[in-house]
Amino acid sequence: MYLEGCRWDYQQHILNESEPKKLFVDLPMVHLLPVQNRKVPDTDIYFAPIYKVLSRTGTLLTTGHSTNFVLYIELPSKEDQDIWIRAGVAVFLALRY
Repeated sequence: MYLEGCRWDYQQHILNESEPKKLFVDLPMVHLLPVQNRKVPDTDIYFAPIYKVLSRTGTLLTTGHSTNFVLYIELPSKEDQDIWIRAGVAVFLALRY
């Protein structure tokens, strides 16, 4: 997976500002573990959208879901969510079609 709009800080394990001239960076491997009745944290989390490819647009299916959008992932951050939303931070599964 690849991050756009920020970078992953391997020392602090949080999102951090992008380095100059680096548009995409690798996101570490993520293990999704389902937990019943889990309480979603209110702070120190950015809900990053994951897309299949770089074009963030997709065709709407009859169910109302986009063909390109996968899910939201919780990424730890010390910044407010608005900072990352304004920066356009997203995760992509592939950089090419």
